[in-house]
Amino acid sequence: MGVPTRADLAGIPDYIIPGRPPGAILLNSNENSLPPLPAVVEAVAAAAAGGNRYPQWFSEDLVARLSAELGFPESWVGIGCGSVSLCQQLIQAYCAPGDEVLCAWRSFEAYPVFARVAGVRARTVPLDSGHRHDLAAMADALSPATRLVFVCNPNNPTGTAVGAGELRTFLERVPSDVLVVLDEAYREFVTDPDVPDGLLLARAHENVAVLRTFSKAYGLAGIRVGYCVGSPDVVAAVNKVAVPFAVSGPAQAAATAALSHTAEVNERCRAVAAERERVRDRLTAAGLSVPASQANFLWLPLGDRSADFAGFCENNGVLVRRFGDEGVRVTVGAREDNDVFVRAAEAYASAG
Repeated sequence: MGVPTRADLAGIPDYIIPGRPPGAILLNSNENSLPPLPAVVEAVAAAAAGGNRYPQWFSEDLVARLSAELGFPESWVGIGCGSVSLCQQLIQAYCAPGDEVLCAWRSFEAYPVFARVAGVRARTVPLDSGHRHDLAAMADALSPATRLVFVCNPNNPTGTAVGAGELRTFLERVPSDVLVVLDEAYREFVTDPDVPDGLLLARAHENVAVLRTFSKAYGLAGIRVGYCVGSPDVVAAVNKVAVPFAVSGPAQAAATAALSHTAEVNERCRAVAAERERVRDRLTAAGLSVPASQANFLWLPLGDRSADFAGFCENNGVLVRRFGDEGVRVTVGAREDNDVFVRAAEAYASAG
């Protein structure tokens, strides 16, 4: 008999890792279908040559580059092993047993998992009828135990986003001793001008922190680097609980190099957004319900047909991401891959 684990560990759901069978079209992980820019690959290779040395502890060079890019003092910027790592660090830094984390549901599935791993309660508030954060209901759900609130904007897995006015109204209702984390992992794909830039809100509210990542728009999902922008106290707390040297030298070099090519990255994001609308138009024309998305993926709220639809797509060579009996998320990939998916979805709709 082995050493027993924590008694509550068995009840914590696993973070689901999508499958990657050989030959399948992978539209199930919200990856960028394009590889990193050549200059970024060169920077990674050069940094790998110094792999015998530890990287900078706090990614100081990358912090300085982001500070200049974003217009925030360096003390306002923290680096993590992807924005998902920063989610966990924020919970560790701000929550103790008896506290709770509040988030929408369905939203990024790591939020409640990380809360329970940290030994704190996760409370969820259903999305509204438009598959968006119900910020009024979330404000009503705040309790004296709430220490941290996640707002994923655009939301994963639905792609929906809340506007500036409703988000500001929500922030006015949140007590100053509750941290609101705006998870903007998909910010670069936003085309709706009403979707606010969280960095402006972080300037105006000391209890707002913004998370962004190089995994999606910059095509560095396999490199693992993201960042947090918030008051110096928030960044200091994030750094306090960080795993030492978690962000590798090649990751720091990749992100720093990528920031020198934002025009090319933005052009790629505009192309993804245009392709997103093309795919959505085809799906809605086929009779499928698809809410407007501001991310690099689309949400099909198929309910109890979700498993059947996902299986049909897989049989046609395309992997999508099923979320229980709620819906299916499909990443916007290369045009030819999207066309294979669209044909499968159209065939499914016509048969059903």
